Amino acid sequence: MKITVIGGTGLIGSRLVSTLRDAGHEVVPASLSTGVDLLTGAGLDEALDGAEAVVNVTNSPTFDEASPEFFRTTMGNLLAAGERAGVRHQVVLSIVGVDRVPQLDYYRAKTLQEDLLKQGPTPYSIVRATQFFEFMDAVLSWTADDSAVRLPSTPLRPIAADDVVASLAKVATGRPLNGTLDVAGPDVLPLTEIGRLTLSARRDPREVVTDEQAGMFAAVEGDVLAGGPDARLAPTAYKAWLDAH
Repeated sequence: MKITVIGGTGLIGSRLVSTLRDAGHEVVPASLSTGVDLLTGAGLDEALDGAEAVVNVTNSPTFDEASPEFFRTTMGNLLAAGERAGVRHQVVLSIVGVDRVPQLDYYRAKTLQEDLLKQGPTPYSIVRATQFFEFMDAVLSWTADDSAVRLPSTPLRPIAADDVVASLAKVATGRPLNGTLDVAGPDVLPLTEIGRLTLSARRDPREVVTDEQAGMFAAVEGDVLAGGPDARLAPTAYKAWLDAH
């Protein structure tokens, strides 16, 4: 197949490009660095020319109230360009539980992106993933100081980027789901425990302090970000990943 990966030079996109090429597919990575601007539509027609499937793994440049307009504009441009090019499958990477946390601007924006895709002219698939292992250091940094990291006990089921890529590759090369697939790591862990495991692996002496008001995930109620019983569970455990990294 010929597949275009929008955001094909980022953490997920670059790995997805490599995985699909290794499987024998013709892959076009599309991003600002390759001359494709989703906000203006520049370069999209060329990037999608002859593509049978498009996988969109882009992020908004901000997580604030500006993010809904980013996804509204970029999805509109991508769906229109895909229709012109005769694309038969549009795939978007989203977030597990994204429609159940309306108090977060970015989650509302990603829900809007999903809705626009569903209402679009092309058969589609939505792959929702839990939080990536690779982002946990950043999550800890949001509420850290020199002596402690303050975290809520929000239950998460983090997943390795490589496991997300494997699911995306399988979906992109298969028949459109016209629905949503949740993918998650094998273990449900409170964010406080994820913090302790991470600091221990980094030999960081700071302590984790439970603070249910600290950071973005404090806005999350219950276990909505951990994935439900129908989620496809990936094989890589967080502690094993930490030990290997």
